[in-house]
Amino acid sequence: MDGFLDETCGGVTELRVHGVAGTPPEGTLNHPHPRRVAGDGVTGFHRRWWPGGRPSGDDADVPEQRRREAYAWGGLTSGGWSVALWLPLLPFSLANLSYFMLPRPARGARLRHVTEAAQRLFALLLTGTLVGAVTRAAVDLVGWQCTAAGGACTRDAAPGWLSWLGALWGSEPSKRLAVTALAPLLVVVVLWWPARRTWKRDERTAIPPGGVLRASVPQAGVPRAGVPWAGLPLARPRLWHGGAPVWRLRVVHVAFAFASIGLAVSVPFAGTPRGLALTVANAAVQAAAVVLVLLPWIARRLDPGEEVPRWLTYACRGLRLAAPLVLAATIVLAVAGLGAGAPGRRLPGAEIGALHMALMAGAGGFILLATWVLARMDRPAVPPALGGLAGWFTLMIAAGAAHVLGLGLLFWTATSLGGPDRGIVLGDPVWWTAALVPLLLLGVLAVALALRLIHKAETARLAPRLAHHYGQRHGGAVAGTWALAALTDRAGLVLAVLTGAGVAGLAAVTVIHRFHLFTPAGGVAGLPAATGSWAMAALVAGLVLLGRRTYTDLRLRRTIGILWDVCTFWPRAVHPLAPPCYTERVIPELITRVGRLARTDRDQVILSGHSQGSVIAAALVLQLEPELRRRIGLLTHGSPLRRLYTAFFPAYFGAPALAAVRDAVPWHNLYRLSDPIGGPVFRRVDPLGEGPGGGDGVDRFCWDPPRPRPGQPLPEARGHGDYWLDPLYGEALDRLTRVKR
Repeated sequence: MDGFLDETCGGVTELRVHGVAGTPPEGTLNHPHPRRVAGDGVTGFHRRWWPGGRPSGDDADVPEQRRREAYAWGGLTSGGWSVALWLPLLPFSLANLSYFMLPRPARGARLRHVTEAAQRLFALLLTGTLVGAVTRAAVDLVGWQCTAAGGACTRDAAPGWLSWLGALWGSEPSKRLAVTALAPLLVVVVLWWPARRTWKRDERTAIPPGGVLRASVPQAGVPRAGVPWAGLPLARPRLWHGGAPVWRLRVVHVAFAFASIGLAVSVPFAGTPRGLALTVANAAVQAAAVVLVLLPWIARRLDPGEEVPRWLTYACRGLRLAAPLVLAATIVLAVAGLGAGAPGRRLPGAEIGALHMALMAGAGGFILLATWVLARMDRPAVPPALGGLAGWFTLMIAAGAAHVLGLGLLFWTATSLGGPDRGIVLGDPVWWTAALVPLLLLGVLAVALALRLIHKAETARLAPRLAHHYGQRHGGAVAGTWALAALTDRAGLVLAVLTGAGVAGLAAVTVIHRFHLFTPAGGVAGLPAATGSWAMAALVAGLVLLGRRTYTDLRLRRTIGILWDVCTFWPRAVHPLAPPCYTERVIPELITRVGRLARTDRDQVILSGHSQGSVIAAALVLQLEPELRRRIGLLTHGSPLRRLYTAFFPAYFGAPALAAVRDAVPWHNLYRLSDPIGGPVFRRVDPLGEGPGGGDGVDRFCWDPPRPRPGQPLPEARGHGDYWLDPLYGEALDRLTRVKR
């Protein structure tokens, strides 16, 4: 190729790791002509290509001396079309997040293990919630109600793609249920297929023979030599290698989903011998899934030398075989005919749904109590978000999102079929849940008002102090920018208000429904229930349209990818059908690359992590061998390490883990008060007190926006981006460079 491209590995390499939104290599390198030198089209390492030939100057690439390299990992979360299918999986991702928010005090190991089992059960019931909603929409509303003899779908105005069911089998409900059960079965297959594909791509990422990571893995129970902090959860190599446990969990969840579909088809005919046998078989599959998901070994990630009981693997293989066979037998026998079925306008089997809801409520209550106890045992140096209960709040948000999506599908389906006016019955519990939506909207408005008042008060506090630096003319504008960025620290308030409103409302409507105080069909409750039903139906329609646009629009995929960049940093610990954890591929690839770039003591790698890239870089440092760490420097900027990760994930990114990173490698962290995401790692430097550059040797404050010259307009604030353009970036890079040429 013409031009110049440095492909050597010796000397000093500034290895940049980008943050959210899938920043392209040209943006990370700040260079218009990137070329990939390692990796593939999904993740890759890129360097600057100079079309005019070998460059000169202090910033140029020089073979065997210095170079700039970028690691692009955004293709894992924002590059592929499958991102369009991830939006309904948000509850599953939140369930995984809640697991890593759980406090991990040394004295509470047994209680934590029981709590983790309850989290796995809760995640399993989330799968049942979404699959159950699709099953009810298809099997109940369409197969049992609408296409029955005399139903809305058998009339002249009914769509042809539905009326044939009633015309053929209007008086044979088992056949109608068997056909409509194919819809939720297709949904389960759609959930299973990407999960399996990404499992093979990410959780099972192969480490090359003799790779750095393979050499760094300790034997079971033996800490790595020279690594006093190897017991930290973030330093365990097994954290990023979950092939076996994710496979076991996936088997359990898919089996549970299959059995829930089978029960919807078989329970109405439990009064017949074949219907009863099918009901018992499907219930046994569900019970086996529940028992397996509660076992402590089912999701355990292992270091080399450790093994799970062999019978557990056999049990999962047996369940993987039994679940589809039982479902296939159910559908085949239903097509052959199971009789008239139980009477009733609604599909029989509501007791099973009530049991699932009771289990979910019981598991949620136990997790709340246990998390509170664990949080009282654990006293981290930095107070965690929501008093250590952030995991429970996140789990409740996951449950709320799952129910909103499920009910939205039900209301959308019922509306498409003609609604209550054409004989479609949903039941009072569904309408009562819909009545909660306006309550949640009021909670959102209350939070917005509170944040507005907080922003106004903080702006008023900062403006007089900033007037000295920026002048009276610009001090107020800068104060408003800084105060707006500080609202990120109120994320706990948003979680608490929304969750509190949802839980309180659910408890209230449960009591009202249980004691039949009044119905949601009219009166005071009628308007909120109707408003909520339309809102949830509109949400489902909006998700469909958004997914369609995401499929074809790369920019929109990158925007939505920001959500997954944060959520899928963490492994699929309790829910295997969530979007994949990119870190399980990223960490091994970075370890291998860093080992190649820093093979001798004459070589050095400066890891430059921006935003989420700083989180990846910090996790990477704790995975490296001591010999390799001596050749590493760390430069983070716009980092959410303390602001978000220490607050919400103290067991993994608490003070001990951050101190371990600081002790392991030379480290500088740049931050701005105009940045809504990044911040200091160890302690906030007061720029109006100490001035820029003060602190503990790691955190370096950057003024933003820069102070304007007399008579000049106020420069635009950079906020969360372009840290490498700040003069302090170059200074920090020079201080970290140990190898001089």
